[in-house]
Amino acid sequence: MNFKHLQYFWVTARAGGVTRASEQLHMTPQTLSGQIKLLEERLGKKLFRKTGRRLELTDEGRMALRYADEIFTLGGEMEAALREQRTGGAQVLEFRVGVADSVAKSVACRLLSPALQGPDPVRLVCREGLFADLLAQLALHRIDLVIADEPLTQRLSVKAFNHPLGQSPTSFFCAPPLQARLHGDFPACLDGAPLLLQGVASPVRQQFEAWQMRMGLHPQVVGEFDDGALMKSFGREGLGVFMAASVLEDEVARQYGVACIGRLEEVTESYYAISAERRITHPAVAAITQAARLTLAT
Repeated sequence: MNFKHLQYFWVTARAGGVTRASEQLHMTPQTLSGQIKLLEERLGKKLFRKTGRRLELTDEGRMALRYADEIFTLGGEMEAALREQRTGGAQVLEFRVGVADSVAKSVACRLLSPALQGPDPVRLVCREGLFADLLAQLALHRIDLVIADEPLTQRLSVKAFNHPLGQSPTSFFCAPPLQARLHGDFPACLDGAPLLLQGVASPVRQQFEAWQMRMGLHPQVVGEFDDGALMKSFGREGLGVFMAASVLEDEVARQYGVACIGRLEEVTESYYAISAERRITHPAVAAITQAARLTLAT
């Protein structure tokens, strides 16, 4: 494969079109289109399709883009590492982490920040994605660690090990105008209330639904979200009550202008570091697991 052609495809996909990419690459759109066509002929697959006046990635194009992202990211990291050696800089330990997209960004930041606070310099490379996809990258040694809100189970044939980091109760929030319309104290006020929930695959969603059935509560689910930040934004607008880890109580209330109406100890968000090694030897992973107990204190 001509990797120059792959780079042209990568820049075009990231730029959103041939015209903008050709400006970045200082070449004509016609020349750039011809180079991408050569790559498509080499692969035997169409990477783009025209939709009106726009270019869209095909399914094969999206797959190629994921690989191109890794190839050129690693190339940049290699160049930086070699430059540091050439200039006599301190040896930097690269730490590649996959963060499951169901983990709140603020929690991920709290969990990972100890890796940057040790005595040795560390370059943190974070990648976000689906839990199963990240485990596949871990199995191929493309990342060193996965941070997730669920443990690795036997149903996934990946040789890796769970390292529990801790857990947090769940708190419920809503905008002040909605809070004024709720009836009774928590948790009775949830009965009939508009509710914004995490997606059906979320462990905390499953715990909550089991709890509400035991309690005989029937909130009105008005929205389901895979993206926690989007769910909180809807909550900020007063469209429903939503849940978040209690460890983030002050931060959520401040950032979204909402009030905490109650805390539920029976529903918890648990966090795990998943690595290919049973015994933790990577210094950055050791720093994370040692600091997690304090990080998740509520």
